[in-house]
Amino acid sequence: MPSPSPTVPNDHIMGVYNRAPLAFERGEGVRLFSTDGDVYLDCVAGIAVDALGHAHPKLVAALKTQGEKLWHVSNIFRIPEQEALATRLCAATFADVVFFTNSGTEAIECALKAARKYHAVNGAPERIEIIGFEGSFHGRSYAAVNASGNAAYLDGFGPRLPGYTQIAFGDSEALKAAIGPTTAAVIVEPVQGEGGARSLTEAQLQELREACTEAGALLIYDEIQCGMGRTGRLFAHEWADGAAPDIMCVAKALGGGFPVGACLATAEAAKGMVVGAHGSTYGGNPLAMAVGIAAFDEIAKDETLAHVREVAGYLNQQLSGLKDRFPDVVLDIRGKGLLIGLKLATPNREFMALARDEKLLIAGGGDNCVRLLPPLVLSLDEAREAVEKLERACASARRSLAA
Repeated sequence: MPSPSPTVPNDHIMGVYNRAPLAFERGEGVRLFSTDGDVYLDCVAGIAVDALGHAHPKLVAALKTQGEKLWHVSNIFRIPEQEALATRLCAATFADVVFFTNSGTEAIECALKAARKYHAVNGAPERIEIIGFEGSFHGRSYAAVNASGNAAYLDGFGPRLPGYTQIAFGDSEALKAAIGPTTAAVIVEPVQGEGGARSLTEAQLQELREACTEAGALLIYDEIQCGMGRTGRLFAHEWADGAAPDIMCVAKALGGGFPVGACLATAEAAKGMVVGAHGSTYGGNPLAMAVGIAAFDEIAKDETLAHVREVAGYLNQQLSGLKDRFPDVVLDIRGKGLLIGLKLATPNREFMALARDEKLLIAGGGDNCVRLLPPLVLSLDEAREAVEKLERACASARRSLAA
């Protein structure tokens, strides 16, 4: 049977993705090698997943070693590897307890359930309201899309769930007006990904924390994309003093490419999550935990985070210069650390194709942005190469706009 073509859609795959006409056979560091022999600089990284690049030797070794021992057992038994990663996460954060999942969406589900359950066991079952922000993205499950409120992900799937509202991103006054006696929690990405790489300021994060504390509501951070070293701190909210959440969701880079998610919480916030309140078949299995431990240990190193800050500083400077040279193409530079957004005058999907012509992979985003989400190990030379490729893409976009 002939091999499938990367340029021809396969009728046996559900058509929910608008795929680029590319397929890859292997990766090495920040490079991806396509099935037709081309080499690409990968500034998508599986959408902020492959934080240590492709085929990182420590992750490969962890996978091989654990794969020859034990892949999966039920959560009805203790899983030592799970306990080891939970201990690392709690030692490095505000959290006391962790629930492991297979994905970020599942971590969000756990967080939303934990928040409502918290108030129920405290004698306030009426506190079910979840306040989110416009432009947010929290996953594709039913509760997650209701928390985001994006009509594109909601329409056609029946009635919307009760108890979910959205306010303008970063609008402190709107938050104070919305939060009240029926509010269970506020959920927010400290740096939005899909929504256009918008970042909350340190002051805004502190105001969020204060507002939730005063109202008796829980604060949930979605750090699935912006966490795990992406901004130059282990977690994005750590740039703001005194802004720790009650619950936090992480995934993507936590497994370095292997499906791992986690819901972190204080003991108080998780008080309702007792035996039988929640569960997962695959979440926290030994294979996932072995890779997660290896990824966490590498990402959490001081030298890794310092490297992110150095490369991010260079890219921010260079991209600001790019914006100055192509003000008719690049309208704004956004984001934080290595979660970078370029708001464009030209349609973002067209620009992504122009970047692919230069053998550069970038991601799309809301508000007509493209995102650079490179592996955290991107070198300064590779960052310089990315800027050069973007400059050529901008020149092509300028010609298209002038035509």
